[in-house]
Amino acid sequence: MSPETAAQPSDPVVLLPYPAAEIPGLPSGLELHTFDGTACDGRPGPPPGELLARVELLVVPYLRTDTVLPLLPAMERLRVVQTQTAGVDDILGHVPPGALLCNARGVHDASTAELAVTLTLAALRDIPGFVRGQDAEEWRAGFYPALADRTVLIVGYGSVGAAIEDRLRPFECEVLRVARSARTAPAGPVRALADLPELLPLADVVILAVPLSPATRGLVDSAFLGAMRDGALLVNVARGPVVVTDALLAELTAGRLRAALDVTDPEPLPAGHPLWHAPGVLITPHVGGSSSAFLPRARRLIGAQLSRFAKGEPLANVMPRG
Repeated sequence: MSPETAAQPSDPVVLLPYPAAEIPGLPSGLELHTFDGTACDGRPGPPPGELLARVELLVVPYLRTDTVLPLLPAMERLRVVQTQTAGVDDILGHVPPGALLCNARGVHDASTAELAVTLTLAALRDIPGFVRGQDAEEWRAGFYPALADRTVLIVGYGSVGAAIEDRLRPFECEVLRVARSARTAPAGPVRALADLPELLPLADVVILAVPLSPATRGLVDSAFLGAMRDGALLVNVARGPVVVTDALLAELTAGRLRAALDVTDPEPLPAGHPLWHAPGVLITPHVGGSSSAFLPRARRLIGAQLSRFAKGEPLANVMPRG
């Protein structure tokens, strides 16, 4: 459906980041428009004010949240904001009171979990060192750490954390789980964040998969890192500000810990920042969710949410607004 087709004047207006033809299972009874962050309905620029005033459901363009933040105050009838990210820290404080905020829980699980395991294996087996050796035509033989028989602590045992464990299971390692509060998951017990001082000394690998919130900002500080065992590996596929960069740099520079980071603080990491060349660090440019797995899952979620919205059914992935 496009703005020229069969929408009725009373139909709720939805602003999508993709052409309607690319969204599976779209219901009738919605007036659909496209804004991808740069163009609206094929024309460069943001949606006109008349259209913004009628928008009731907004799907935020992926990795372009900044393009919609200035538009939100003009959306007088906004009822739902649907993100395409699991984390909502970049938009949470901008959603108008009374509007629902829904995240993309489940969309990035597979891709982010793949990268978490990739970073873990690459850092343990020193794949970056082998690449440098290949560039220098050096044969760097020797013994390197394996993941087998290691203990991995997943900090942030939500859907991404569970997906990480699913992919770790064949590697014959022990997995410890931590979430905001203790519970029992199908895979085993999940401990509370308060138990970290007891658990950190047990782990060879600590994987961060927590959302960024007031409770997790700066969670990985000097005390957290100091509790990790010598030679342990920190893997961050969460958000950069979960880790206190200066505290991590001190441990890396001392050679006591190693790190594999998909996210950093600041981000993007500027040229000349000491983290680029700190010993024992592997850095990827925040690509945990940016893979071929993203678009099909994102479009299915959007279609399912719009179907619920059109039918007046409860939406999935509604985030608490504190």
